Amino acid sequence: MATIQECRAALDRLSDNLAGADGDVRGAAALDRSLSCHITDLDVTFTGRLEGGRIRVDALTPGPPRSKAEIRLAMSGDDLLALVDGQLKFAKAWASGRVRLEAGFRDLLRLKSLL
Repeated sequence: MATIQECRAALDRLSDNLAGADGDVRGAAALDRSLSCHITDLDVTFTGRLEGGRIRVDALTPGPPRSKAEIRLAMSGDDLLALVDGQLKFAKAWASGRVRLEAGFRDLLRLKSLL
């Protein structure tokens, strides 16, 4: 089982990957939205913002998200690590329910290029 520190490092790597992306991926990541990522097996939530093509983590809280972020993710820590390491494809994980993504319709349309 992934640790909190490994999950935080994975979010930092994901942020670096988004910042270094180009084309459609960079455009999709250029949103300015509040973000939460609930790590279900550890029952913790990272909260922050997606802005300027990067993920900024502001807080780590126990349990599910306390407020509704504009973009909400939920997954196990192991799935987060596998996604960031390229061992798990987001579209497949989302379609199978291993990863939950909730956002407004317009944001989902923009984020689809990340899938």
